[in-house]
Amino acid sequence: MPRRKQLKPIPSFKSEAEERAFWESHDSSDFVDWSAAHLGFFPNLKPSTETISLRLPARLLAELKILANKRDVPYQSLLKMYLAERVAREVARESGRRTSG
Repeated sequence: MPRRKQLKPIPSFKSEAEERAFWESHDSSDFVDWSAAHLGFFPNLKPSTETISLRLPARLLAELKILANKRDVPYQSLLKMYLAERVAREVARESGRRTSG
């Protein structure tokens, strides 16, 4: 029978930043028995959002609302989808530049 690895105690942290720095430089398998882990399921978990104020030209906002209405979605949701698509495309383009350069 294989002998179980002796786990180290997880230290107490004064701040989230201190904890983050610790886990960036330590292997969690020295502290946690991952073979005993269970898959978590959080059906009602929503991504955190932050409210911003954004000034748009009236014409652009009107066009956005028309497009959203045609798709039967709220205009703010459509705007978030457009932003997410564009940001993903830009990030992919930038990462392609770094790997090919």
